[in-house]
Amino acid sequence: MVYRVIGLMSGSSLDGLDICFTEIEETQGNWTFDIQAATCIPYNEAWLQKLSSAKALSAYEISLLHTEYGNLIGDAVNTFIEKYNLHHKIQLIVSHGHTVFHSSEKKMTLQIGSGASIAAATGINTITDLRAIDVALGGQGAPIVPIGEKLFWPEINYFLNLGGIANITCRNNESFIAFDICSANRVLNMLAALKDKLYDDGGNIAAGGNIHCELLLQLNMLDYYKKTHPKSLANEFGTDIIYPLISSFNLIVEDALRTYTEHIAQQIAFAVKEQVGEKKETATSVAPEKIMVTGGGAFNTFLISRLAEILQPLGLEIFLPANEIIQYKEALIMALIGVLRWREENTVLHSVTGASRSSIGGAVWMGQEA
Repeated sequence: MVYRVIGLMSGSSLDGLDICFTEIEETQGNWTFDIQAATCIPYNEAWLQKLSSAKALSAYEISLLHTEYGNLIGDAVNTFIEKYNLHHKIQLIVSHGHTVFHSSEKKMTLQIGSGASIAAATGINTITDLRAIDVALGGQGAPIVPIGEKLFWPEINYFLNLGGIANITCRNNESFIAFDICSANRVLNMLAALKDKLYDDGGNIAAGGNIHCELLLQLNMLDYYKKTHPKSLANEFGTDIIYPLISSFNLIVEDALRTYTEHIAQQIAFAVKEQVGEKKETATSVAPEKIMVTGGGAFNTFLISRLAEILQPLGLEIFLPANEIIQYKEALIMALIGVLRWREENTVLHSVTGASRSSIGGAVWMGQEA
């Protein structure tokens, strides 16, 4: 069975709206995909301000933004369909939405972007609210991408996503563990903005700085890192805890970026070591396992070089897939989750999130008459 789906993702780094049109095929339990077209639509200054400050809005204002953002997504999808001549080819739209609040301990998560608005604007059946049922079942609601990693890449055991938040998936036979590690691009981008840059291209600014040992020590001592999985992070961890801590040291931007880049690399190493343990280099006949790295941070060559150095003693080798997968893996997996929801199959792994059971997540909005 082949499904033609558009997956949509807006991450915490506020890079923009990722749109991915893919053909997904299932044959006797084997899943494959073919990305036909994909793009990222950057947010203009007005939308950057709206999304970054959304958590301060009243309930009424949030509701208005929820609808307005849904209309923005619907218009963006229509433009995408027009550009790539996809009229009458799309069976399903799957939108993650943009996370404003995430408080799993209170069984609450909010991703804005009205599914009703998207379905009305496009006339295509739309699925949204992908995390809500897992959170209601006591889960973290994150990460949700391991279901796609399980089905699309059965030969790989370790997956690292470097988005606004860094998260990892570890496979042990058919058992999966995944969790958020630390804030990543969201904080790096905030620091780069002090140099009037959208991001630290290639990690070049960080590469010119020095590590501030006391700041690095305080970062590594934050309480979140003492928790065991399952665990997840809200955007506020980066904006309200990490960034003010870095700012309190009054460092030059180069040193702040260098120190936080090292912090990301170290926390990833700590997370990996907890799962795989130390591996001796003496067993040279055993090839290192691959860890597939995706997300915008995969293009940060300085961070990747530090990760390669720090993960090599653990028996892991950095694997960077094709650029379209690096950039659009999450949007691609949103498309898959929508297909699973349409088929009424589990979309979230409770072994990952800590929910009481695996679940079929997503609200369906019909774009056309039945």
